Amino acid sequence: MLLANPCDKKGNAMNVQDILNTVSQKAGLDQPTTEKVVGTIFSVLEHEAEGTSISSFFDKIPGADALAQKYDVMAAGAAPGSGGGLLSSLQGALGGVLGEKAGALINGVAVLKESGLDMAQIRQAGETLIKQAEAAAGPDLTNQVLGQVPSLRGHLGL
Repeated sequence: MLLANPCDKKGNAMNVQDILNTVSQKAGLDQPTTEKVVGTIFSVLEHEAEGTSISSFFDKIPGADALAQKYDVMAAGAAPGSGGGLLSSLQGALGGVLGEKAGALINGVAVLKESGLDMAQIRQAGETLIKQAEAAAGPDLTNQVLGQVPSLRGHLGL
């Protein structure tokens, strides 16, 4: 039997802090780093996924939307190197040519890579985040949102 609102072992609805705790534990990351990684991925999804699916997804994970906004990859100065230089110029050019969507993904990937994590850690955090999101929002909705950002899985090494 499927539950309408996924719960933790105590019967409480899963929120973003539960997801952060699990990702931190399984990926072996401290809380601030975990928050940045999860918030960055949520921000990319917020900018790139379309329609009501992302709203429904965030509705199922209390606190996810606020975390995405806190780590907004499209905010001024959010991306590493946004102070200038080749990376900044490239991000600006690609964002201009491909639109906000590509810019969000490029910025998000840059933030993840500049966070000091190696690809194995980013992959572990991403895999754990997706499993937790599926538990909280359901696999169908999670896959629908991720399906709208197909290149994200590739950048996370999933």
